[in-house]
Amino acid sequence: MRPIETAAMLSPHPVAGLLPPWMDPNVFLRDPAVAPWLLVVVCAFLFIETGILVGFFLPGDSLLFTAGLLVATGTVHVNILVLGAAAFAAAFAGDQTGYLIGRKAGPAVFNKPGSRWFRSEFADRAHGFFEKYGRRSVILARFVPIVRTFLPVTAGVGRMEYRTFIAFNAIGALLWGVGVPLLGFWLGRYEWIGANIDLIFILIVLASFVPIGLELLKNRRKKAAGTDS
Repeated sequence: MRPIETAAMLSPHPVAGLLPPWMDPNVFLRDPAVAPWLLVVVCAFLFIETGILVGFFLPGDSLLFTAGLLVATGTVHVNILVLGAAAFAAAFAGDQTGYLIGRKAGPAVFNKPGSRWFRSEFADRAHGFFEKYGRRSVILARFVPIVRTFLPVTAGVGRMEYRTFIAFNAIGALLWGVGVPLLGFWLGRYEWIGANIDLIFILIVLASFVPIGLELLKNRRKKAAGTDS
């Protein structure tokens, strides 16, 4: 597997051909008019996932990686630096919003017994993560699904010093919002990946649901264990 010099050297028609034309990302994403909308979608998803509690199910990691991959293969005509800057801004703003929600609403934000979205176990998991890693958790949580949604709120509830949170939030947003797309961009320069972008696209989509599925299975087992006892 060797890296290619430019995206233009890639074949515009993937070898795998697993998707029908209406689902093939190469069919609709190559339109130059799609590029601005890709940035809007990426930023909206990142902000919702990190700033609004109902966004815990959104696959931010996969979205960032896929966006970088599509840029590298020439499927989407967006400058990778513009993508990284937009992702950084959205991720940073999302965590700031989550922190302010926790700061203003306090513990009451999780005091919703039986709620489908504001589950206490999610808050407990984020709180445990925060207690274990301290200020570093603001950075580390970026790479942990579900935790990255609830930890900023937990930091706000815990009254973490605002200036400290801003500093660690900026570092985390940079490493995650810029680093993950760059990883996808780097891997997308390899010819095999570019030639099989539709297969990679399917695998990434499937992988996006793994953390959520594992979390739901874990919660179901806990409930079953509680019922048996």
